[in-house]
Amino acid sequence: MDGNDLLKLDSQLCFAIYACSRSLTRLYRPLLNQLGITYPQYLVMLVLWENSPQSVTGLGERLFLDSGTLTPLLKRMESNGLVERIRSREDERKVLIKVTEKGEILKEKAFEVPEKLFCRSGLTVEEFFRMKADLGRLLERLRNHEEGFGNHG
Repeated sequence: MDGNDLLKLDSQLCFAIYACSRSLTRLYRPLLNQLGITYPQYLVMLVLWENSPQSVTGLGERLFLDSGTLTPLLKRMESNGLVERIRSREDERKVLIKVTEKGEILKEKAFEVPEKLFCRSGLTVEEFFRMKADLGRLLERLRNHEEGFGNHG
């Protein structure tokens, strides 16, 4: 591959991942519209359905989001009755996010989302798990690289 090929859009791994991410998000949209939530809200709910309550810091770390992005999202979710923000008994400065009863009811409706998305993806089961594993390894390597360079480069 020569230098000019390196600078072609179609040669960029980041663009392939970005375009796939946008397409996947578009596939999710009608499914999540039926639940009355957005894709970022769905991701928050997935984490909370696994483990609630959860600190805002813990949510941010799990979702790779900073508090400036997460806080307005959580406020909207609280106003929609899906989550509740509560102060930690151990540390008043720490805010915990807890799934409400309405959020738990939503979980029952959300069970069909992953299956429908899988069917729409066109992937075989083997392709799905291989791709997920490959992307997981890539993410781990990228995160290790970021940590090794102190997020500077």
